[in-house]
Amino acid sequence: MAPADRAGVGGLRWLMLSLVVLVADQATKLHFLATVPEFGRVTVLPGFFDWTLTYNEGVAFSLFGDGENLQRFLLSAFAVAVSTGFAVWLTRLPRGDRWSAAALALVIGGAIGNVVDRLRLGHVVDFILLYWRDWHWPAFNVADSCIVVGAVLLVVAGFRSSGE
Repeated sequence: MAPADRAGVGGLRWLMLSLVVLVADQATKLHFLATVPEFGRVTVLPGFFDWTLTYNEGVAFSLFGDGENLQRFLLSAFAVAVSTGFAVWLTRLPRGDRWSAAALALVIGGAIGNVVDRLRLGHVVDFILLYWRDWHWPAFNVADSCIVVGAVLLVVAGFRSSGE
């Protein structure tokens, strides 16, 4: 692909979306830290959705959460490395590849949002709880949601480009 066909530095404009995700994530976490009691629950949709306030010292589903303080820094370093790699990937995307650009930007913003928590607090703040009867999805936050949506979009973008 010719350099003119790549997004290049202009692709970094998508990092504004990452910044929006980061700000929204941190703002919502600060709100819930100030308004919901630790490990408390506030019913939003009975039988399905509550606000809560809980902490995750690991990654998804609390994996790797039983380590010492060093683990907090290793997880943060890993997230920063992945985000840096995704930012470089973003600059190398074809100019019109908006699906992949949005996906990468969402993952970057979400990953950095959780890094801020880990470095500032020693854990990630989670506040969204989905459940049905006795089944509960692990609590999550805006950053986690953006990471998942970004990963799904990345898969969709891959299928779109492989079908062209």
